[in-house]
Amino acid sequence: MELFSQGKTVKKESDVKEVTVVIPNYNGMKYLKICMDALRKQTLKSFTVLLVDNGSEDDSVAYVREQYPEVEVICLPENTGFCGAVNTGIRRTVTPYVILLNNDTEVFPEFCEELLKGIKRRKKACSAAGKLIQYHDKTKIDDAGNYYCALGWAYARGKDQSVDRYEKAEQVFSACAGAAIYRMDVLKKIGLLDEAHFAYLEDLDLGYRARIFGYENWYIPTAKVYHVGSGTSGSRYNTFKTGYSARNNIYLIHKNMPMVQVLLNLPLLLAGFGVKAVFFQKKGLGAEYRKGIRQGLLLGYKKENRKKKIRFQWRNLGNYARIQLELWINIVRRLR
Repeated sequence: MELFSQGKTVKKESDVKEVTVVIPNYNGMKYLKICMDALRKQTLKSFTVLLVDNGSEDDSVAYVREQYPEVEVICLPENTGFCGAVNTGIRRTVTPYVILLNNDTEVFPEFCEELLKGIKRRKKACSAAGKLIQYHDKTKIDDAGNYYCALGWAYARGKDQSVDRYEKAEQVFSACAGAAIYRMDVLKKIGLLDEAHFAYLEDLDLGYRARIFGYENWYIPTAKVYHVGSGTSGSRYNTFKTGYSARNNIYLIHKNMPMVQVLLNLPLLLAGFGVKAVFFQKKGLGAEYRKGIRQGLLLGYKKENRKKKIRFQWRNLGNYARIQLELWINIVRRLR
């Protein structure tokens, strides 16, 4: 497999290092030059890059093949969503670590190297997320790790706060898969992204699953990246994102919480979803949000998804207890 090494194609098998960068793409032509040029400037000596194209109708594939021949391009016949594209790339990965990277990003030169060092230092880590900075306002953070709380709210830590904050490596609930590294041996044990999600909250679902099995998710502030945000869906709030996020949130709870935990959190969950319903109603997206909730209630009971539910095991009781405590603490963090 070819390497992405300082803009040159290298084919010596002995030069293969530890990292594969997987970039999902769907009609992302306008972002690819910035994304690929930044990867060519990495301080990490060599790494493989896979661009997985989701049936784009623009010139993405031809452009990358012509301008970046060192990149391996995988073409899917149709749009399989973020999850389908990423999983295709992960299955083709032969290195011990894989970095998932959105196409609407511009990574700093040390990005890959810092992520690799960060996860290697933490033996129990499933993932390590970089520091996402808003592309159009570089004074503000876009994401400093993802949190989830007992209100059923998923949120990006540090969103819209000063870029000078969150300068310490810390454990987080889950990594944002738009710019994060994962251990391949852990993914082989706990599974890849759930393609039933299609897009949104799939990284939270994976991080939640990792936590149930005793692994950790970390935030590495020295691995910095500029992120446009909603590069494929088009805006922060839209019908596509609202519907899928609501649907997938319900599905995430169904998959990862044992019934006892669902009942324990039910009053808070009802309050949280009620607040969100009012919020999206004011945004003119109330109908889409309610539709997503209904779809989420049915999604987990589809035949092909029933076996994906994480079965409770007594040996993981301590992990469930730690997760539940964090779900409560994260309410305070979010409201604060």
